[in-house]
Amino acid sequence: MSVKVRFAPSPTGHLHVGNIRAAIITWLFARKQNGVYLLRIDDTDNERSKEEYVEGIKNDMTWLGLNWDEYARQSERWDRYNEVIQKLKDNGRLYPCYETEEELALKRKSLLGRNLPPIYDRAALNLTNEQIQKYEEQGRSPHWRFKLEHKPIEWDDHVRGEVKFHGKDLSDPVLIREDGTPLYHICSVIDDIDFNITHVIRGEDHVSNTATHVQMFEAIGAKVPDFAHYSLLGSKDGGKLSKRLGALSIAQLRDEMHLEPMSVNSLIAKLGTSDNIDAFKSLNDLIETFDFSKFSRTIAKFDPDELIRLNTKIIHGKEFDAVKDRIEEMGIADMDESFWLAVRENLETLNDVKLWWQVAKGPVEPEIEDPEYLEQASKLLPANDWDLTTWDAWISEIKANTDKKGKGLFMPLRKALTGMTHGPELKGLLPLIGEEKAKQRLSGKTA
Repeated sequence: MSVKVRFAPSPTGHLHVGNIRAAIITWLFARKQNGVYLLRIDDTDNERSKEEYVEGIKNDMTWLGLNWDEYARQSERWDRYNEVIQKLKDNGRLYPCYETEEELALKRKSLLGRNLPPIYDRAALNLTNEQIQKYEEQGRSPHWRFKLEHKPIEWDDHVRGEVKFHGKDLSDPVLIREDGTPLYHICSVIDDIDFNITHVIRGEDHVSNTATHVQMFEAIGAKVPDFAHYSLLGSKDGGKLSKRLGALSIAQLRDEMHLEPMSVNSLIAKLGTSDNIDAFKSLNDLIETFDFSKFSRTIAKFDPDELIRLNTKIIHGKEFDAVKDRIEEMGIADMDESFWLAVRENLETLNDVKLWWQVAKGPVEPEIEDPEYLEQASKLLPANDWDLTTWDAWISEIKANTDKKGKGLFMPLRKALTGMTHGPELKGLLPLIGEEKAKQRLSGKTA
């Protein structure tokens, strides 16, 4: 069987950690199976869908390296939806209901008060023509429910294993709003049929929806696809993921946190699996290790600090040629490989290179703590060509000629040379600053 999957975001906001997980998992499965990956924009919500979010979705996925083979938009398929919906009405699988939200809320409250599941009672099926006419004279428009068959609903889930429901235990889902617009459920099922989707991959919060979707596929006369429902994200302590963390957008991770795309891919791909979370160099490496049998049903713990750890490891492994163009885009045009190799091990993100460049090339306003000590230290600076051994040689001379040690030895030098109490390792930084600037800063001059 040729595999075809879809990622179907709604352009009502930016892609965030939760929904990009669907994109990554689905993409990895498709590529592992040499299948087809469809990007489907679910833009039936005319009020909330915006073109800027459509472009944002494309940009975010491109940044992550998640290319797509086919592209579709639900807003271009209204005629097809209406065609299938009419057939379901004609076949009696969609029926009109006239209850208001308030009336439905009272029914649910009553059932819950009696410790009964809040399942719709199908009262609308017993309406007489006179009752319907009266509702319509009152100005009520019907919403339409899908009539579930009261029979077992079962499938073998790629993550959860055998899943069983029964139609009598589920409410007939509303598929058409009072204004006549179809809801996500029916549009998604029709799309999955028309685009020959073989596997539907999504979070476990959709499991009960899938049970009703199975019967929709059958009612339309289509083959039911395979399903895989992965566990939801939780906080690092195992609790519910906070809205703040869950709403972390890909744009934020890229533009504000300055993360590498593979740090995001590496973490998200391995969350909730039996594999160790580690920094992967490429998506191909992730494809090779992907397997639904590794996915756990327990909550996947999302820790933003893991992103920084992975990002740091990825940066430390990058060669200069891989970052040269991006560094130039930061406005640093004359950095060479030797500078990169000197500072690389002290970066968490590529953006941090700007700090090193500023400290090395200036201007830096030195913080002078002990002028006499700094003057003496300046006179002891080695005269030979400076390299990674210069710092240790200089410190040895200072120790031999002064009574300074520990923090009193190092901190005045750091403050004078960098203007900071913390930062890059001076062993690697000193040769980049150079003798002339070092002497100027040790004397208190901005350089």
